[in-house]
Amino acid sequence: MNVYVYARSGHNFGLENIRRCSVIYKKLAHLDPILATADYRAASFAKAELGVKKGVGVDIIGNLPHMMKRKDILIFDSLEPSETMREYMKEYCQILLEVGVDIPYDIVDDEYFEGGKSLHEKGFFFADDDYEADLLKICEGSKNCGLPILLGHYFFLGSETKLAPYFGEMYEDEEYASFIKGTSYLLTSSVHTALESLASGNKPVFFARNIKLYKGELDLLEKYNIPTISGSNLDQLNENFEKTIANYPQTNSIEKVNLTDIVSNIETTVKKFEAMFQ
Repeated sequence: MNVYVYARSGHNFGLENIRRCSVIYKKLAHLDPILATADYRAASFAKAELGVKKGVGVDIIGNLPHMMKRKDILIFDSLEPSETMREYMKEYCQILLEVGVDIPYDIVDDEYFEGGKSLHEKGFFFADDDYEADLLKICEGSKNCGLPILLGHYFFLGSETKLAPYFGEMYEDEEYASFIKGTSYLLTSSVHTALESLASGNKPVFFARNIKLYKGELDLLEKYNIPTISGSNLDQLNENFEKTIANYPQTNSIEKVNLTDIVSNIETTVKKFEAMFQ
C-alpha cells in the first residue's frame, strides 16, 4: 500500500498547491509517500526546495491510476475532478482526502512560524506564475517603485532584465523562504504566500490581480482580515500599498494546522494492510 499526495501545478497557475501539499507530505514522511504533480518541473522543485524525497509528474489527476494500485491512499489538492470522478476515486482508494475539505487550505509549513532574519521593511512577490507576462504589462509606463522583488519560479527567461528598471533589489526564487519571512510588509497576489507571511509575524497585503479566485481563497483573505488592494499600473499599486501600510488593519493570527488524527488514521491503515501480507 502506497501513500500518494497529488497537487495541481503548472506555469499558468503557480505553486500554491505544491507548497500546501509539501507540508502534508512532510507530516507523512515516515510512510515514504509519493508526491505527484501536474508537471515534472514542479516535482523537481519540491524535491530541491521543499523537503520532498519522492516526486513525479503525471500531467493530470486522471493519470494517477496508471501508477497507483487499488486501495492505495490518496490526498489531493486540485479542483480538476468532477463529482463523478470523485465517486470513482472514493471507490478506488482505501483512504481519500481532499485539501479544502478534509484538510484546510490554510496549512502552512512550520518553518514560517519560526520567523526569520529581518531583510526588508517592504517587498513584492507577484506570484510563481505569470504566463501572460501580466507583471510587465502593469509596470510599463511606471517609474521605479524601489521595492525589492522576489521573482516567481515560472517567470520567463529574461524577466529579470525586463523588470529591473521598475524595482529595487531582485531575488531569485531559491530565496523564497528567507524573503517571505524577512519582509515586514509584503505585497503579493498569492493567497498562500500571504498566509506564510502572516505566520512569520509579518503584515501581508494582497494584490487583487485580474484573475478569478476560487471561494476558498476569498474566504481565507476574509478569515485573517488580510487587506486587499488593486491598481491598474505599478505607480497606482505602490501608492495604494503605501496607504495601506500607513493604516494597516488588525489581522487575525494564524495557527499551525494539526494533522495528528489524519496521520494516525493513515498509519493504522498502512500497518493493518502490511500485517495482512506478512
